[in-house]
Amino acid sequence: RVQLVESGGGSVQAGGSLRLSCAASEWIGSGPCMGWFRQAPGKEREGVAAIYSGDGSAYYADSVKGRFTISQDNANNTVYLQMNGLKPEDTAMYYCAADARGSWYCGPGATTTFGYSGQGTQVTVSS
Repeated sequence: RVQLVESGGGSVQAGGSLRLSCAASEWIGSGPCMGWFRQAPGKEREGVAAIYSGDGSAYYADSVKGRFTISQDNANNTVYLQMNGLKPEDTAMYYCAADARGSWYCGPGATTTFGYSGQGTQVTVSS
């Protein structure tokens, strides 16, 4: 079974930056969509960003657009989430997710239903 391992979480002050990484144990399908979703205590899961491995198309939730950047390293089955301008409301457990259903299913909102997900990494932003 494919394993996704996240790293890079931590605690920062508002306005700071963090870079999350997600390494997949193997390639997923012929062109996976990989992404991130998050969940804060007492709140529902929220899709954050997604990237289609086939052409690098990236998609973002409105709440993070302009502040977060998703990128990929296909040679190493790794996806990154660069988070700048962090706000206290970004505080959550961040999960990496992947799916083999292709570009039509690639979007931030779909990440919460992807076929594979990791254990999560905590991001805490203080004001």
